[in-house]
Parts: sequence; C-alpha cells; structure tokens
Amino acid sequence: MATEETGLRISVLASGSTGNITYVESDHTRLLVDCGFSGKKAIELLHKIGRRPEDLDGILVTHEHSDHIKGVGILARKYGMDVYANEKTWQAMEPKLGKLKLEQKHHFSVDQTQTLGDIDVSSFAVSHDAIDPQFYTFQKDNKRFVMLTDTGYVSDRMRDYVKNADAYLFESNHDLSMLRMGRYPWSLKQRIIGDKGHLSNEDGALALAEIVGDRTRRVYLGHLSKENNVKEIAHQTAEEILLKKDTGVNETFRLYDTDPVEPCPLFVL
Repeated sequence: MATEETGLRISVLASGSTGNITYVESDHTRLLVDCGFSGKKAIELLHKIGRRPEDLDGILVTHEHSDHIKGVGILARKYGMDVYANEKTWQAMEPKLGKLKLEQKHHFSVDQTQTLGDIDVSSFAVSHDAIDPQFYTFQKDNKRFVMLTDTGYVSDRMRDYVKNADAYLFESNHDLSMLRMGRYPWSLKQRIIGDKGHLSNEDGALALAEIVGDRTRRVYLGHLSKENNVKEIAHQTAEEILLKKDTGVNETFRLYDTDPVEPCPLFVL
C-alpha cells in the first residue's frame, strides 16, 4: 500500500457493548483486532476509512464473546486471512466461527510476542468472564499502541506491562449510577462490576492516571455500554480524574471518544 507515512496507522472502527473491531496497519501489514459485527458491517466500516477487506493479512481475537467474534469466520473464509487466538479461546470459539482451513488457524499464547509482517504484537492476560481472555500491544519503529478493554480490574502486572505507550484504547464501560439504577437484573449488574466484568468510567480513569506517561499522546475511551453509559459522561469523568491526578491530559495527551457504529479517523504513530 503506497503511502507517504511510516509507522503505525490505527482506527478504532467501532467499540461498544454491541460490537468491537479495531484496524492496525503499517506499510506492509494490515490487521484487525476482533470483529464483533456482521461481515457486511465490517466491510462498510473499512470502506469508511478507505481500506479494503481483501488487503487484510489477519484477525487477532481477544476472547470468544459474540461482540468480539461475530464476523471473524465470515471474513476469514471470504478473504482467506489468518486468524490468531490462544488455544483455549480457539476451543471456545471454533464452533461459532464455522469451518476454516487449517493453514488459517494460528495460536497466539498469552504473554507471547509474534512479529506479524513488520509489526511486533504482544499479548497479555486480562480479568474477564471468558475462557482465557487476552489483549494486545502493537509496536513498530519505537511507537506503541495498547488495547485494554474487557477487564474487571487492572492488576499491578497489567499496569506495568502497558505503561507509557504512545496511544491507548482503554475501557470506560459504565457509569456506576446509571448501572445501579438501570433495568439490568441484579445478577448481571454484579457480573459487570465484579473482578471479571468491566471497568467503570471512574476505575478506568484511575487506572489510566497510573499508566499514561511522557510518551502518551492519545487515549481512546472504548467499550462503552449502550445501556449504562454515554460518551459525555465517560469523557467528563475521565477528564476530571486525569486533571486532578496531574497527568497532562489536554496538554501532553488528549482524550478521544469512540463510537459503537462509526469509525474513528485513522491516526498515525
């Protein structure tokens, strides 16, 4: 793909409780992380940022929940791309993906680094109610992009692993007041706020305050709940906490919102 830019180019194509898909590319490699939408919707999102599914090299899967894998099998079959996930995730999701060729299936273990094309991709474990959930970091030319959603808490180990990256997609799933007063049954509310659920706006911001560093330039707030959050509340909560913690928000780095059905513009690291 001819371009004047170098390094990583990234778009959070869509993020939320209804579906998740992120695009990462370099001059020689084009990857998706998850595809929680129909194949048709995924192709539409790619076209909106001027990219074609037939140019994709692979899909990295974080875990087997449907808002992350709905379109993985469809895209992989249609365009012949490789799919990467850890062994337990493969076991859980394979019946849902449909038939794939053996050569398309690749194992990507937790705490492993693989070089896909010219991008170094590393995986790390998170705390979520999936069989073996993991998220990814992407590095090229000393620039690093970290994805961290779908976790009930951020451990010291996770925090140290993802510290001071150039850009983040970070979970800001729910507003606690909206969740508590909402229509979800108590069992589901307990699941969401538990150690294997999702980060609230406040908890996500408090974790970010200890993670961002002098290299950080962009933080995308992701995986917002359709029922228990709105962009304005998530953004305001994160901004207030990050300002209070003197992190450099709005000075050395900026917060960006993601959307459940529309892509963020491509940005360059």
